[in-house]
Order: sequence, then C-alpha cells, then structure tokens
Amino acid sequence: MADDPFENMLAQMDRAEEYADVDHGVFERLKHPERTLKVTLPVELESGEVEVFEGYRCQFDSARGPFKGGVRFHPSVSQREVEALAGWMTWKTALVDLPYGGAKGGVICEPKELTDRDLERLTRRYTEGIRRMIGPEVDVPAPDMNTNPQTMAWMMDTYSMYEGYSVPQVVTGKPLEIGGTPGRVEATGRGVSLVTERLFEYLDRDLTDATIAIQGFGNVGSNAARLLDESGANVVATSDVSGAAYDPDGLDVAALGAHVDAGGLIEEYVAGDLRGSAGEGDSRWDDPDAITNAELLTLDVDVLIPAAVEGVITADNVDDLRASAIVEAANGPTTVAADKALTERDIQVVPDILANAGGVIVSYLEWVQNAQEFSWPLETVNAELERRIGTAFDETIEQYDTEGLPDLRTAAYTLALERTAKAHEYRGLFP
Repeated sequence: MADDPFENMLAQMDRAEEYADVDHGVFERLKHPERTLKVTLPVELESGEVEVFEGYRCQFDSARGPFKGGVRFHPSVSQREVEALAGWMTWKTALVDLPYGGAKGGVICEPKELTDRDLERLTRRYTEGIRRMIGPEVDVPAPDMNTNPQTMAWMMDTYSMYEGYSVPQVVTGKPLEIGGTPGRVEATGRGVSLVTERLFEYLDRDLTDATIAIQGFGNVGSNAARLLDESGANVVATSDVSGAAYDPDGLDVAALGAHVDAGGLIEEYVAGDLRGSAGEGDSRWDDPDAITNAELLTLDVDVLIPAAVEGVITADNVDDLRASAIVEAANGPTTVAADKALTERDIQVVPDILANAGGVIVSYLEWVQNAQEFSWPLETVNAELERRIGTAFDETIEQYDTEGLPDLRTAAYTLALERTAKAHEYRGLFP
C-alpha cells in the first residue's frame, strides 16, 4: 500500500539493496524491528472522566548502540507508523555516524483537546508504561510531533522517581534548567537550512533570492524558514493545519513566526491586516494570498520543503510538482512511486534521513554532555551540528557521484545500510 509508511520504508531499502555491499541474510534481518511494545494508558482527565489511550514504543535496531528516537502525540499514530519511523531513525543515526540504533514512540491522542494537566498525566502514564524498556544506555526518547521540552521534563521526572535519583540523560530535548542543551529546539530546522545551503553549493546555484515553499510551520518548518530567510533565500509560502499563505514576493517570516508563536493560525494571519515589520516600499508590505496545502506543494519554486507528516508527495500529485529540488524536513513525505517519478525528471531530493538529522545530532550532543555532567555553549553545539551534518552530506554526494546511483536517497541508504550491516557482521548472532 502506498500510504503504509512501513511498506514505503521497506521499498526504499529494497531499492538500495542492489547497490549496497550487504549480505542478503543480514539485509533481511534489517527489515524487522527487534521489538514493539503496545501499552494501554487509562488516564483520569481534569474533567473527572477516565479515558483509555493507546501508546507504542518500537525499538528497531541496536547493533550500533542504544536505541534513539522521538515520542509523538497525534491521532494518526499507529503501530505501523511507529515501526516505520523507528526504521528511519536507524538509517538516520547510521548515516550521520552516531553510536545509536533507532526507536520511536507515540500515543494516539488529539493534544488540542487535552489540558496541560491532562497531557502531564498522559505523559507520566506513558513513561511508566515503557520505562522497563528505556534508559540512558538502553533507549533514549526525545520530542517529536506535538511533544516538547516540557513533555521531556515530565518523562525524565517520572523515570527518575522510579530510579530514586535524577537521570537527566534518559531523554533529550529537555529544558536547559534540567540538563537540556542550547540549540536543541532549533536543531532540526537548522539542519534543514544547512543541508539546503549545501545542496545549492553542490548544484552551483545561488541561494540568495531562491524561492522556497515550506509545507508545515511547526518547530521544524518555522526554524528552517527563519534561518533560510536570514541566509537571503525568499520564503514565498508556508502552511499549517488551517491553510497556507503565499506571496510571490516573499513572506515576512519574522511577523508570521511571531503570530504563530503567540498561538495564532496561518489562516488568521492571511485574513487579518498583519503586514509585519516590513517597511513602506518593501514588496513584503503586501498581504499574502490564501492557498490550500495541496496548492502549496505544486508551486513553481526553487525548493519545496515538506515539513509536516509522511506521505504527502504521492503518485497522485507528483506530476503537478514544479519545484526544482526537494528537501525532506518531515519523515517519509515522499512515496516510492513519487520518488521514481522525481528521479526520472531529474529533480534532486535530499532524503529525510539526511535533511532532518539535525535534531538527533544535537540530541546526541545533549546526551554526551549529560553523561559527562558538563555543558557546552551554543556556539560549540551549532558548530558540531554543522560539522556532522556537512560530513554526512558530503559522503552522500560522493557516494551518489562515484557509484553512479540513481538518486541521493539511494546513496544515503547504501551508506546507512552498509554501516548497520557491518555492525551486525562484527557482532554476530547470539546465542
């Protein structure tokens, strides 16, 4: 099924197998998660009602080190989705050469319908449900869709209460006051921005004034938009669940960001007289137009950055896409059928396992600092993020160019699969 994220991930692996130097027996082993836990979570809500939620934690592969992966709160969470995301985390950590395996967790819920107190109780209940399979040397959760530093603080506190002492390194993405690292919140968006800059250098094109459409203006999309805007690129469109804003002359990213940070929706921004801080005579003084999320995907732009959910670029809409390049800020936004069509049209796609790896890189840096009980300044964190994601980009490009591979995704997968397979070969099978 094209809309099954796990099948999509397996198809991406299969596409890379013929180019990867991996024993077929090991390759088959890499297709299966080590374990998935389903937990039932009864929670007494602030309203007095008791609601039963379902949650999951998938641990996909630990050959290279402890499991690492986010926790998302969303109505669309399913076992298959969590297992696919855990697989993608495995290839992502291998590609950027972190000593981790891949994991993912999620709870089926609609956070907008829950109070802060409800979310705390749900988070603590979920943490208790999975605590036997997490730990600083075992499996280290992090924020993902609809979770944040506060969520991680509740998870860390719950785990610590059972241990009897504080264990900050059991999760990453925490508030600074309890062991978080500066730069973690912006890390994924910063990585997307850095990779986009590297792509333009590789293509020998100028990022200044390049037009960019970003589907999704959450944590990742908004930070990528801000950093790309600061780099001189022209962010002409972005969106959230309420709709999309489009201005061919460029959006006022700072004003839009301030509106969203204050709890506003893009639909309201477009409808209101919100022209931001642009001065008179600036083309961005014009109000943006309202377009749909579907229309945003088909804009004639230099770069399309899908930064929302998986499976948005499909066989049904790929022929309408007019972007010159795609940088995947979301996990799994492109189906395999769409991928093949984009390759045939020679549209470069920077795959998710490279483009959005900034978050896990800085999570790793946070984990290392916690283990050392020593913190680094923001400049050190950002420099190390840029070094690591830049190295991974260069290695992917070299693999693509020298091995004659069909696309960047296949190049990235061959590197990730070979590194993970080599770890399995060295470790062998127990017993």
